[in-house]
Amino acid sequence: MTDHAISVHRHAWVKGMRDAIPLLGGYIPVATSFGLIANQAGFSSWEAIIISLVIYAGASQFLFVGMVASGAPLWLVVLMTLLINARHLVYAPNLAPWLTGSRRWLWLMHGLTDQIFALAHTRLPAMPPSQRLGWFTGAMLLAWFSWVGGTALGAIAGQELTERWPLLNDIMPFALPALFLVLLAPRFTSSLWAAALGCSIVVALLFAANGLPNVAIPVSALLGAAVFFVVQANTRAEVQYNGK
Repeated sequence: MTDHAISVHRHAWVKGMRDAIPLLGGYIPVATSFGLIANQAGFSSWEAIIISLVIYAGASQFLFVGMVASGAPLWLVVLMTLLINARHLVYAPNLAPWLTGSRRWLWLMHGLTDQIFALAHTRLPAMPPSQRLGWFTGAMLLAWFSWVGGTALGAIAGQELTERWPLLNDIMPFALPALFLVLLAPRFTSSLWAAALGCSIVVALLFAANGLPNVAIPVSALLGAAVFFVVQANTRAEVQYNGK
C-alpha cells in the first residue's frame, strides 16, 4: 500500500469516527442502563460486557437478559433474539453495493446497528469508493467500543451512580428513543418521508395507548412502509402524467 493510499485510508477512518461521535450521546446511556440491568438480573460484570461484545444488538440484549433471568428455555431466547434482529436482512443488502470493493466488509457487518445503518446510508453514496470501507470501519468501531464501555460502566458502577444521582433512573431509558428521534428528524423535510413517519408514529401511539405495545411496532412499521410506497407510486404517476 502506497503512502497516499495509507493517508486516504487513515483519513476515512478519522472521518467515520468523527461522524459517529453524535451517536455516543445515545449509546453510552443506553449501554450503561443495560449493564446495570444485567447486573441486577444476576449476570456478572464480565458476562454483561461479553454479551455486549458478542451479541451487540441493543433491544435484543435487554430481551436476552430478561428471558434468561426469568428461566425461559434457550431455544425460545435464541428464536426471539433472531426475530428482533431480522431487520438486518434488509439493512445489509442496502449497504453491500457501497462496500463490495473488499471482502473485509463481511466481517464488519457485526458492527451494523440501526444508527450506523442510517448514518452509512446517508454518507456512503456521497464518498469516493476508496474511502467507504475505512469510513464504515471507523464509525462502527467507535460505536461498538462506546457500547461496550457503557456496558462496563453500568455493570461495575451503575448501582452507585443511580444511588448518587437518582434522576439517572428516569433519564437513561429515554436515551434510545431520543437517539432514534435525532436520526429521523431530518427526514421530515421530505413530504414523502413525513407522511410515512407520521403514519407510523400515530398508529404506534394508538396501539400503545390501548394496551397493545407489542403489536404497535410491527403494525406501525408495515403501515408506514405501505404509505411510503403508495405515496411514492402516486407521485411518480403524477409526474409521468404531467410530463406527457
